[in-house]
Amino acid sequence: MLKIDDLHVHYGLSHTIQGISLTAAPGEVVGIFGRNGVGKTTLMKTIAGWVQPSGGSVALDGHRLDGLPPDRICRLGVGFVPEDRRIFPGLSVEENLELGLMQRPGRPRAEQRREIESVYQRMPRLAERRRQAGTTLSGGEQQMLAMARVMVGNPRLVLIDEPSEGLAPMIVADIFAIIREMKAKGAIVLLVEQNINAALAVADRFYAIERGAVVLEGDAQDELQRKRLLDVITV
Repeated sequence: MLKIDDLHVHYGLSHTIQGISLTAAPGEVVGIFGRNGVGKTTLMKTIAGWVQPSGGSVALDGHRLDGLPPDRICRLGVGFVPEDRRIFPGLSVEENLELGLMQRPGRPRAEQRREIESVYQRMPRLAERRRQAGTTLSGGEQQMLAMARVMVGNPRLVLIDEPSEGLAPMIVADIFAIIREMKAKGAIVLLVEQNINAALAVADRFYAIERGAVVLEGDAQDELQRKRLLDVITV
């Protein structure tokens, strides 16, 4: 279980996250919605340890994450697919995937190889480009690589920030299929996405954020609550 309790984040004098509380369970996709600049990406970066909170707590399976460095949070089972993908320059597709294996150090080399080959079977386009520099891939291929780099670590919690932005519909459909697969494997998925209809199609629950605070939460499959969500974030 992911549990965030009364989380606050400041950037200087700016109070970006103002007391957010939320939960997410294994095998659940939770959508985080809101207009630009309301704190969605800051929330994701705070969970991942890229930004330090000024108050409140973040816990995964009862273990506090807030205050820990990003590498420690990663090794505790948290995978982050940021909006800008963060493909490592100078490294091939396969080398980027091998870095993803560091989420779970100490596994036998044969097991690590199986994880990478499993990704190649799921994403043959990456297999074809395994020796190619990751930063030379198309935008859609880079997004797939960023997702795959997280997948090889078999994380318990996956944070995904705006995965469909600027991508062709076929790539978007594949990305959301991958999110469904993560859910089926029992991962907790926290999803920030501007494509509301696509996100609601895979989400179990949602939270709407306005000015750094939760203003609505609900069942993503309930038509009335979906309508309330659209009313809130399109005002």
